[in-house]
Order: sequence, then structure tokens, then C-alpha cells
Amino acid sequence: MTSIYDVLKRPIITEKSNYQNTKLNQVAFEVASEATKAMIKDAVELMFDVTVERVNVTNVPAKRTRRWQSRRVKVRRSGYKKAIVTLTEGQNVDVFEGVK
Repeated sequence: MTSIYDVLKRPIITEKSNYQNTKLNQVAFEVASEATKAMIKDAVELMFDVTVERVNVTNVPAKRTRRWQSRRVKVRRSGYKKAIVTLTEGQNVDVFEGVK
């Protein structure tokens, strides 16, 4: 990894992450595969100007799915690394503002 800006790839916006953002004060990101918890914490604090309380990391495994036109054609979606970042009370990330 060349810089701290390469750690976070994209925010993960789902129904579960929306619930975590509103009720539990947590934010979910897809991160680089070689990123560590300390690197993720530094990147979130630097980019969004918030205080991170805790970082949980999980590797989401690759999955096989089927094409909608033909049930026989199988496609493999690649796995990724996901980080769930818990922020201190009263702080939020602007990426998730307006998502309800």
C-alpha cells in the first residue's frame, strides 16, 4: 500500500449497515486486503475527522452465484475484507448522511 488514502475502498451501504449507523454508531467499509486495524483507524480518523473507538475486521468469503438467464452458468464473486468502525458518541461520517 502506498498511502493511507488507499486503505478505504468504499462504504458498504445495506439495510444492516444503515441500522448500525443509526442505532449503534458504527460505519462499515470495504478495505484493502492487506490493511490492519491500526491502519484502518488512522485512515478513518484522518479522512472524516472523527474519533474511532473500536475497529472490527472480517474477511467476507467469495461466493458462487448463477446468471439470471441460465441457471447452469455459475459465476464466482470475489471475496473482500470488511471493517466495521465504531465511533464515539455524537460523531458520524458524512458519507452516510441522508441515507435512511
